[in-house]
Amino acid sequence: GFAEVESSRSGVYFKTDMLGVMKANLYSPLATRILIQVAQAEIHSQDDIQQSSLATAWEHYFGPEHTLRVDTSAIRSPMQSLHFCNLKTKDGIVDRIRDKEGERPSIDTVRPDAKVHLFLYRDQATLYLDTSGESLFKRGWRLDKGSAPLRENLAAGMLALAGWEPGQTLLDPFCGSGTILIEAAWWAQNVPPGLHRPFQFMRLRNYQKQRWHDLRDEAFANIKPTLDTPLFGSDISPAAIEAARANMERANIGASSINLEVKNVLDIEAPSNSGIIITNPPYGERLDSGQDDIWQPLSGRLKKEFDGWRVNIITSDLELPKKLRLKAQRRVPLYNGNLETRMFVFDMVRESFRDQ
Repeated sequence: GFAEVESSRSGVYFKTDMLGVMKANLYSPLATRILIQVAQAEIHSQDDIQQSSLATAWEHYFGPEHTLRVDTSAIRSPMQSLHFCNLKTKDGIVDRIRDKEGERPSIDTVRPDAKVHLFLYRDQATLYLDTSGESLFKRGWRLDKGSAPLRENLAAGMLALAGWEPGQTLLDPFCGSGTILIEAAWWAQNVPPGLHRPFQFMRLRNYQKQRWHDLRDEAFANIKPTLDTPLFGSDISPAAIEAARANMERANIGASSINLEVKNVLDIEAPSNSGIIITNPPYGERLDSGQDDIWQPLSGRLKKEFDGWRVNIITSDLELPKKLRLKAQRRVPLYNGNLETRMFVFDMVRESFRDQ
């Protein structure tokens, strides 16, 4: 656990040291990236931004031997040009390094050693140093995305929001390339999401290589050798099932650990007396015309075969409960990339019981 944890619309804040930063990158299944807040100041002009950047001790993290990239974003900021704010931030950084060490770092917008983020909110400027690099949802195993891509950290978030726990039966009847099921398998086997990928902190001055190796060794030692959780997936597309199997192999999940089969969603059966369905059916741009007619027969199938199960469906179609003729117990707003969606939660009751 971390100290002084606070949540907001833009993320979660906590206090820690560099070991904690490494642990957060390694173990967090939900984060998109881990940023260190290095400065925050009230600003009224672009020159104030440069002064804040110039006053920040960047030399603790990188120097003239490193390359640099700066990105700027803003919400309700009075600044007219974000590009100019970006330049002012960069000028402050390189001037600081030159003043302290005699040379300036080079700019590399493609593969920099140090990535700095300037965030402007009203009259406040916050400077962050990126410790993750590529977004943390990129676990390193997914090459076959299928036709319904779901970000890995969103899949992990759906598992958590649904209340799923390792050992509980899980079914994904629109499994596509297997993202939800693979995230569940890693969770059940104690596989840290960041175990097989590099991070931006490895390129900084304060990178503690031996501590990182010790941390990874500990993580490897805690991985369970077998998967005892019943996981089931199906999809009408043979190509999707093949992609899921290929992704399982790259994620080092045994071929028999997840039960996959080609099946129409209208033919699914409950693999146990109770469990959870978590699924990401085709929707929005990925929904073929005429496919809307599956929802009513699917509702009947769920009521008949999945009495006592909880069903969690993510979709951008806010009318889905009406199309299923089911009452949603919860509606959780989520974003799949830039697409706003809802996760609808339904508790299934056999139709004959409801009519009594």
